[in-house]
Amino acid sequence: MTRFELLLQTESLALLVFVVHYVANVPKTREIRANFDTDTVVVYQAYGDAIAEPALAQGRFVAPFSFRRMTWIKPSFLWLMHRSNWGAKKGQERTLAIRIKRSGWERALEMAVLTSPDGPVFQDGARWERDFKTARVHVQWDTERSLRGAGLDHLSIQVGLGRDVIQEFVDDWIVAVEDMTRPVAKIKRLLKLGKASEAKRQLPPERVYPVGLPLSERLWIG
Repeated sequence: MTRFELLLQTESLALLVFVVHYVANVPKTREIRANFDTDTVVVYQAYGDAIAEPALAQGRFVAPFSFRRMTWIKPSFLWLMHRSNWGAKKGQERTLAIRIKRSGWERALEMAVLTSPDGPVFQDGARWERDFKTARVHVQWDTERSLRGAGLDHLSIQVGLGRDVIQEFVDDWIVAVEDMTRPVAKIKRLLKLGKASEAKRQLPPERVYPVGLPLSERLWIG
């Protein structure tokens, strides 16, 4: 083998290693990223004191939390920070981390229908409209956000629980409710001071949540 052939082979191998590493580490367009363990997964919501304080005291949602309208849960901490403007929006001053059973989370995903007929899931709009109208759970994909709120090139999942699922969510799925308001304020303060690296270290850990192929196809994950 000549030196040229050896060099070409070495460069090809290096390129292959780079491509494999890139594919393995670049987020897919749509994927569920969350803080989870063997039995539970964390989702986030933001409320004012009137709802947050009783929920923290009881370890579950109670009045004046509404059981009569859809409630949206999000496993992406940074997406909620973008939505609530780091707790600055009225009625979203308190950030709650709700740890729920994975069995409940996956049950919600199995019941879900996408909020849009776009993409390969539905063959025609009529079928989507029929399924969507009767769906107990909705799934919506929104642009994921960076630490500073910039839009990223992949999407984050939101799960909307309908009225007849909320009671099950509150009574059977919730394991714990944690107040994240102070950590949110700390991260926000570090960002204002230009300490982005330190702020990033304070973020809750999130990784890709495993989902089987049939569910991936139904929710357009990938």
